[in-house]
Amino acid sequence: MLAILTRLNALFDRIPHDVVALALRVFPAMVFLQSGRTKVDGVFSIKDSTWFLFEHEYALPLIPSQLAAVLGTTAEHVLPILMILGLATRVSALGLLGMTAVIQIFVYPDAWVTHGLWAAAFLALIARGPGAVSLDRVLGIDGAGMRTARRLAPVT
Repeated sequence: MLAILTRLNALFDRIPHDVVALALRVFPAMVFLQSGRTKVDGVFSIKDSTWFLFEHEYALPLIPSQLAAVLGTTAEHVLPILMILGLATRVSALGLLGMTAVIQIFVYPDAWVTHGLWAAAFLALIARGPGAVSLDRVLGIDGAGMRTARRLAPVT
């Protein structure tokens, strides 16, 4: 049995991080993007129902509901698009992790299982990066090349 587990683990080790990172970016991002799209008409006209939700159901302490509606709806569009493209991925994941924490703490505290899944994906991206199939990698702002350069940089 241990030999089978060892072989399976060796097989699983061959799954490229780039494939995993792409899934970690796209699927949670789509949840937020689809949610954002329900809050607007057309390209970006906030619906009356969105204003109502932020005033009554999503009411947050310290932030006026109208500001929260604009910030939240904007973030639900911009951050997922950046994540899908793999551009500013770690910062975008951090922003969505923050949104997830706010939703968990102030809006839907009983949905911790769902929020925990989102948080796990965002934490993995923050820790390991977007993978090779990303604009971050193409532009050289995140990825294996940067890690190699840092290791080779002279210590001063």
